[in-house]
Amino acid sequence: MHRLTGLALGFVLLSAPAFAQIDFPVATPAEVGMSADALDKVTQALQAHVDAGDIAGAVGGVVRDGKLVYLKAVGQRDIDSSSPMTVDALFRIYSMSRPIPALGILMLQDEGKVNINDPVKKYLPKFADQRVLVDPNAPNWDQTRPRQGDITLANLSTHTAGFGGRETKIYVEHNVRSWDQSLAQVVDNMSGAPLFEDPGTRYRYSEGGDVQGRVIELQTGMKLDEFYQRRIFGPLGMTDTMYYVDPAHAARLATSYRPANGKLQAFEIETIPPTERRALISAVGAISSTRDQLRFGQFFLNNGRVNGKQLLSPAGVRQAGTNALPASVLPISKTGYNAGSGWSLGGFNVVMDPAAYDHTVNKGEFWWDGSSSTRLWIDPKENMVTVIMAALQPTDGKHFREQFKTLVYAAIEKHKP
Repeated sequence: MHRLTGLALGFVLLSAPAFAQIDFPVATPAEVGMSADALDKVTQALQAHVDAGDIAGAVGGVVRDGKLVYLKAVGQRDIDSSSPMTVDALFRIYSMSRPIPALGILMLQDEGKVNINDPVKKYLPKFADQRVLVDPNAPNWDQTRPRQGDITLANLSTHTAGFGGRETKIYVEHNVRSWDQSLAQVVDNMSGAPLFEDPGTRYRYSEGGDVQGRVIELQTGMKLDEFYQRRIFGPLGMTDTMYYVDPAHAARLATSYRPANGKLQAFEIETIPPTERRALISAVGAISSTRDQLRFGQFFLNNGRVNGKQLLSPAGVRQAGTNALPASVLPISKTGYNAGSGWSLGGFNVVMDPAAYDHTVNKGEFWWDGSSSTRLWIDPKENMVTVIMAALQPTDGKHFREQFKTLVYAAIEKHKP
């Protein structure tokens, strides 16, 4: 009886509307070579983090061999109202949005509209004369030198364009990027901002995805959100992924929390929350559900096919999941998981050395996360997609995401050859 408990609880949480959205066949753990008892321990560990006050709530999902084997919600979506977390809760995924414009660029490459090695100035001429900071460690907007080499579309995906991040001090001081600016305006601002280094010479996590988004708009004649809906969200069945949370969806949006004075405090991360219309539709800031992220990950394991249609070529899928950084840029960090990571043209971190990670991963696995405690792993070796979603910033939570992944993989009884 105990063996059935975890699986049964998962289905109790699947309300009729949410279940109708899940287009994965449902499997018992044993059917895909996993242990039901071990997956129960995954849920128990998440609940322990809730009980300890590390997180308010979370939703975890696992798909193996294209079948849904685990989808559980624990804790609360909103503490003050005692609203329980549900499997169809919506979360701010922030940087976990970045693979979306990268996928768009790879789709346009399949159509011959762009080439990943094209210089950005081919599509956005204002980037032709962009200069570079004399001293990136003491950035001064007015102290620059000529740039060596051009930014390519590939540089945008792999964070080697030379841009800074959205919270970079000089970007904030010069209002390079804000939610009340259009994507066209933000990208124009970026073209006028000095680079931190010459393109292709260093990995620096940055806002290249915004530039990708603007290229997509110019090459398709569609606004970015329209392109996403028509070419990605719609075909993949990602009905819960959006940039504006309307009143009909607002009740499902998980409240954002941060630890303060020994307990979790609700707070609004953005100056303009996603429940209000924002001018900027970009590479960062999507809202999504666990089910949608499972679907997005499975798309790559399906080799770019959805419902019999090839939405991305097999070559594009390989580019999305394979390290594209040259040896001259590696390692991208001397410590932590980035010491064993590369970066793909799909906007994903790629595991090159699993020993550098503090949780269970396989070589060749590709993944990324968001600054509000969401994470997606795509593992070709085990044919698995693993997703954990929460609403906590900073993203510590006593390492609940890493523990979740390790415990999920401990539930595998039959590994792939």
